[in-house]
Amino acid sequence: MKKSLLLYLFILAILMNVFTYMFYSKEVKFEQDRYVKTTKKLRDSLNLVETKLNEANYFSLENNQNAQNYFDSEDTSKTIRYEKLIPIVTEKLMDLNANPKGNPYTGQDQIGANKFIINKVKILNHRWIIADFSDGEIWGEVLLKYFVNNDESITFEVNQSLLCQK
Repeated sequence: MKKSLLLYLFILAILMNVFTYMFYSKEVKFEQDRYVKTTKKLRDSLNLVETKLNEANYFSLENNQNAQNYFDSEDTSKTIRYEKLIPIVTEKLMDLNANPKGNPYTGQDQIGANKFIINKVKILNHRWIIADFSDGEIWGEVLLKYFVNNDESITFEVNQSLLCQK
C-alpha cells in the first residue's frame, strides 16, 4: 500500500507540474499578445492625435512656408525670423490690455464695468491674427491685420469683430 501511495503521489506531482508548466507558458503568451495589442492601439491613438494636431495647426505661421518666406528678403539685415516675430507680435498685442478702456483691438467698446481684454492670440500667417477676448462675462473673437513696418514696429488693424451671446 505504501508503494501505491507513493506512486499516486508521484503521478499527482507530475500532473501538477505539467498543469503548472502549461499555465505559465500560456500566461506568458497571453501577456505578450495583450502587450502587442495595447501597443498597437496606443500607436494608432498617437497617430490620430498627431494628425488632428497637424490639421489644427494648418493655418499657422509656424507651418506656412509661403508666409515665412514673406519675411525673408535678399537684404539679410532686414530679414525677420518668424520664430522671433510670433512672440513679439503676441506680446505687443497683449500689452495693449493694460489700456484703462480695454484693448482697442478687440473691435468693441467697453460694455458695463469691465473692459475687454485679449486672452488668446493665434498668428495665422504673415498678415492675419485671430484673437479671443472677453470682459469676464461677454466673450468674442476678432480677426486682425498686422503689419511689420520697415523700422520693425508693428501696427494692427481690426478686420472684423464678433461678440458671442451669453
